[in-house]
Amino acid sequence: MSEQVTLSLTEVKSLSKSILTLHGFNDHHSDAITEIIYTNQLGDCHSHGLFRLFMCIESIRSGRVSGTAQPIIEDASPTIVRANAQEGISLLAMQAAMPRLINKAKHNGIAALAINRCFHFSALWPEVEMLSAAGLAGMAMLPSHAWVAPTGGTRGLLGTNPFAFSWPRDGQAPFTFDFATSQFARGEIELYRRAGKALPEGVAIDKDGHPTTDAEAAMEGAMLTFGGHKGSALSIMIELMAGPLIDDLTSKESMDFAEGKPEAPYHGEIIVAFDPDLFSGGQRARNQQRAERLFADVIDQGARLPSQRRQAAQQRNLARNAVDIPKNLYDDLMALKSS
Repeated sequence: MSEQVTLSLTEVKSLSKSILTLHGFNDHHSDAITEIIYTNQLGDCHSHGLFRLFMCIESIRSGRVSGTAQPIIEDASPTIVRANAQEGISLLAMQAAMPRLINKAKHNGIAALAINRCFHFSALWPEVEMLSAAGLAGMAMLPSHAWVAPTGGTRGLLGTNPFAFSWPRDGQAPFTFDFATSQFARGEIELYRRAGKALPEGVAIDKDGHPTTDAEAAMEGAMLTFGGHKGSALSIMIELMAGPLIDDLTSKESMDFAEGKPEAPYHGEIIVAFDPDLFSGGQRARNQQRAERLFADVIDQGARLPSQRRQAAQQRNLARNAVDIPKNLYDDLMALKSS
């Protein structure tokens, strides 16, 4: 096991914010980004925690990401909110628009938020859990860069194209899942490469279209979707829902826009919120009991619910007021802090 460094939760936030502000993000953006990085690190989601600071800094160094952009939030209809991030990282626009999305969903039963013109690096589960914390069910999806080959293909065309869902539970952590439609998230491939570890079989192909377990070759080639043609179809759906539907870029267009620069993908995101009370005709309490029976039946079989390990890690790290990260990551962050 690699050597670890223990950071207090306060140190996680202060380290993140100091690096972001040093490199040009204003307080509003650095606070929004830090909150999501902290939330992921708290749950031991290492691929989307402090590690993501490198992508943030690479992105602002590219000269195209704005660290000071003020999002424009628009009520496009009674059920649609549009948030123009104006070439900023998506998180400030998402946080600014979330209260309107929640209000519209509670008034109309369903509402959607389209975030446009944003650079994106983060996991989706924190935003759908903002909805479940408000008593709403929610889903979110977005493209990325064309790192993933469609089933039967030999080159990148699709993004990792994550999809997240969260269901509110009374007095308990929500039922949440967040997964890429690729076999691995891009961040996981990068962590394997940094650690010099071999990838599992069936995750990626090299630049010639041949299967590979070498993370470096995978980065130069393409990743694969999960579930063969089923994952490929879901990935294409996400390209459409979070691209043409909301007037934003596909993963291939995002890759072309980057012109080879090591920046976060530039595209859009769609978030949809549902009010269980209005959808059930005012029978939310009764139907929550039915949902709980479903969850109990899953656990009774010896299976686990998605996010249980992450939620347990959150509670464990909150109790000890600390998290552990690899020492080589800590050393790289210290170098970034002083650069």
